[in-house]
Amino acid sequence: MTILARLTEKSWEPGPPPVERERPSAGTVGTLAYFGVAMVMFSLLVAAYLMRMGLHGAMGHGSDWKSMPDPPLLWINTLLLAASSVAWEMARRERMARAATAGAALGVLFLMGQLLLWRHYQATGYTLSANPANAFFYLLTALHGLHIVGGLFAAGRALAAANMRNIALCALYWHFLLIIWLVLAALLLST
Repeated sequence: MTILARLTEKSWEPGPPPVERERPSAGTVGTLAYFGVAMVMFSLLVAAYLMRMGLHGAMGHGSDWKSMPDPPLLWINTLLLAASSVAWEMARRERMARAATAGAALGVLFLMGQLLLWRHYQATGYTLSANPANAFFYLLTALHGLHIVGGLFAAGRALAAANMRNIALCALYWHFLLIIWLVLAALLLST
């Protein structure tokens, strides 16, 4: 049935019963809607980052923008998140709670690695208030970390209930977080 036919149908008039279609679960719809909201938020922050950094180039050498160094821990954390995403995909495909548990554990290690990275930066003088590049780094990584924490909470609930549909949604969510992280890491490393 076309969309126009659906818009013009008169369900109150007698006629053949409507064709039943399989609809996505409320969890799937909610997760996809959440992705839309999170994408808008991260896109706006990336745009603000690029605009603020662009002011640095326009203002010349007197600008307050000072890029941060790229420590190896940033790459290690990226590998941890990628491995976590792979484990979640295994859990989704193979219906294995053990793989989901490994994915969640790798997510916790990613968060611990991010905290170590923050401590490293602070110890070397790259504090939040030192310059705008630092502030953006902490803001972007903190927001991403909060999304990881939310994913871990959902994962804990799905694992406790042994709900494979929700474990599949967690896998989808984890892939989304990995994509967001890769975009953020590429942005931070390239600037």
